[in-house]
Amino acid sequence: MRKRIIPSVQKDTLPPGEDWLDLDRLAEVEITSEDAAHPIEAALLPGQSGGWRAAGPGVQTIRLLFAHPLRLRRICIEFVEPVTERTQEFVLRWSQDGVQFFREIIRQQWNFNPQGATREMEDYRVDLSMVTVLELSIIPDISGGNAHASLAQLRLA
Repeated sequence: MRKRIIPSVQKDTLPPGEDWLDLDRLAEVEITSEDAAHPIEAALLPGQSGGWRAAGPGVQTIRLLFAHPLRLRRICIEFVEPVTERTQEFVLRWSQDGVQFFREIIRQQWNFNPQGATREMEDYRVDLSMVTVLELSIIPDISGGNAHASLAQLRLA
């Protein structure tokens, strides 16, 4: 019998294949907190590394405000937690009016474990019209621990 060992593939970035939106030009961002060493730009802009990290524990919100309504077809999001075992929950919402009415896209929990489950990468195909606000809410540890929320990458198309 012939056999061949092939290396496993480790994704280091979000999936290619789209012209990602230039969030630096199209959006204003609101955040509940930010570690100075891990600013939000590191998660939202191409070519940046290290991702965003909250300044303290607890629920955190990242809100993208678009100057002009957009159509979104794809949302790619990546979280990385190599150290702390925890269960994180995130909620992704969008709004057309940006003020009162938000629609939930996804609510999901993920169990991070340093022995293997250190990365969560999600790729959502959506068809959202007239988006003025996209909001990501992160509960870094649903058991109420002292974990800090973080976001490795967020890309929109």
